[in-house]
Amino acid sequence: MGAVVVDDNPSKVKAPDGGWGWAVLFGCFVITGFSYAFPKAVSVFFKELIREFGIGYSDTAWISSILLAMLYGTGPLCSICVNRFGCRPVMMVGGLFASLGMVCASFCTSIITIYLTAGVLTGLGLALNFQPSLIMLNRYFDKRRPLANGLAAAGSPVFLCCLSPLGQVLQHEFGWRGGFLILGGLLLNCCACGALMRPLEPPKKDQEEVKEVEKPKPKKLLDFSVFKDRGFVIYTLAASIMVLGLFVPPVFVVSYAKDIGVQDTKAAFLLTILGFIDIFARPTCGVIAGLQWVRPRCVYLFGFAMIFNGFTDLMGSMSDTYGGLVVFCIFFGISYGMVGALQFEVLMAIVGTQKFSSAIGLVLLAEAVAVLIGPPSAGKILDATGRYMFVFIIAGTEVVISSLVLTFGNFFCIKKKPEEPHCTEEVAEIGEIKKPEDQSPREEKAEAAEAEQFLKEDEKEKNGEVVTNPETCV
Repeated sequence: MGAVVVDDNPSKVKAPDGGWGWAVLFGCFVITGFSYAFPKAVSVFFKELIREFGIGYSDTAWISSILLAMLYGTGPLCSICVNRFGCRPVMMVGGLFASLGMVCASFCTSIITIYLTAGVLTGLGLALNFQPSLIMLNRYFDKRRPLANGLAAAGSPVFLCCLSPLGQVLQHEFGWRGGFLILGGLLLNCCACGALMRPLEPPKKDQEEVKEVEKPKPKKLLDFSVFKDRGFVIYTLAASIMVLGLFVPPVFVVSYAKDIGVQDTKAAFLLTILGFIDIFARPTCGVIAGLQWVRPRCVYLFGFAMIFNGFTDLMGSMSDTYGGLVVFCIFFGISYGMVGALQFEVLMAIVGTQKFSSAIGLVLLAEAVAVLIGPPSAGKILDATGRYMFVFIIAGTEVVISSLVLTFGNFFCIKKKPEEPHCTEEVAEIGEIKKPEDQSPREEKAEAAEAEQFLKEDEKEKNGEVVTNPETCV
C-alpha cells in the first residue's frame, strides 16, 4: 500500500461536471443509501434477537447506535486513510469490512459479539465508503455540484424504503441469521461502487508541464488548518447543535402517534409518508441551490432549511390528532430533505476541494458526539415528563438555535474582501521583470507561475479571512 499514488485532485484539472462523473454520482447514491438507511433497516431484526438472547429492546438498540457512532466518529480516521492511500482503495477495503461484519454477525452466539461485528466492523466499513464517496463527488462536479449533492442524498430515503421491507421478508423466510448473511452479501456492492471512483488526472500533454512548474509538497494526513477558517468553525458549531435535535422526531413520531391512540399500522405509515416526501425534496432542493442567484447565497438557504425544520418540530409538538401528525410528517420531510441536500454542499463551498477530505472528517467527529447525546437525552426527558410535546419542543429549539448560529455568524463574522484591481497589475509587473540573459524560457515560465500562485495564496490566507468566491458567500 505504500506505493499507492494518492488521488488528490490536481489543481490544474477542471471538474468534468458529467461524463464519468455520472458513474461516480451513482456510486455515491448507493453508498449514501447504505450508510444512512442500514442502521435503521437492521432494527427489523430486533424482536428476533430479543427472543434469541433473552435481552431487552434497549440492548438491541445499541446495534444501531454503534453503527451511527462509527459512521460519524471515525471521520478523522477516514480522512487520514483517504489522504494517504486515495479514495478508491479505501472504499473497496471498506466494502469488505462492511460485508464481513454482517457475515460474521450471522454466526454470533451473544449480543456482545454482534456489537463488535454488525456494529463496530460494519460501521467502520460504511464509514470508509461514505466519506470518500463525497470527496470524489466534490472533485467530479463543480457547476452542477448542488444538483449532484441533492441526487446523491436522495439515496438515503430511497434505500430506507427498500431495505426495511426487504429485511422483514428476509427475517420471515430465513430468520435473523440468514437475513444478516444475505445483507452482508448485498454490502459487497460497496466494493463495486468503490471501483467506480476513478481518480482525476490532468491531460497527458499537460502532465510534464505541471511536473516542471509545481514542486511536490508533503501531504498532510489530517489538515487542521481548516480551523483557521472562520466559516468552517461556524459551520461545525452550527452543525453540531443541529444534530442534537435533527434526528429526534423521526425516532419518536411513531410512538407519539401510538400514545394518542393511533393504530400500529397507521402510526408506522407516518415514516413512509416522511420518506416519500424526502425522496423528492432532496433533488428539488439541489436544483434550486444550483440556480445562478441562489448558489452564492447557498449558506443562507441552508440556514432557512434548518429554521424551517425547527419550526416544523415546534408546530408538531401541538399535534394531538393523526391528521395533524400527517401534516407534520409532510413538512418535516420537506425540511429534512432540504437539510440533507445542502449540508455537505455548503461545507464543500466553504473549504474547497483541496481541504474537503480533512474538513468532513473533523465535522463528522464533532457531530458524532451530538448523535450519541441527542436521542438518549430526549428519551430521558420523555421518561421524566411523560409527554412527547416537550421532546419535540426541545428538538425544534435546538435546530432553530443552530440556524441562528450559522446565519448570523456568517453575516456578521465572515466579511467579503473586495477584489483588489492592482493585483493583476502586480502579477503583470512580476512577469515583466527582466531576467538574466542566460536564463532559459522554461525557467522564466516556472518563476512566473510560482509568482502567480504566491499572490493567490497570499490573498486567500491574509488575516485569516475567507476569499471572495462567486460560488459561496463565506
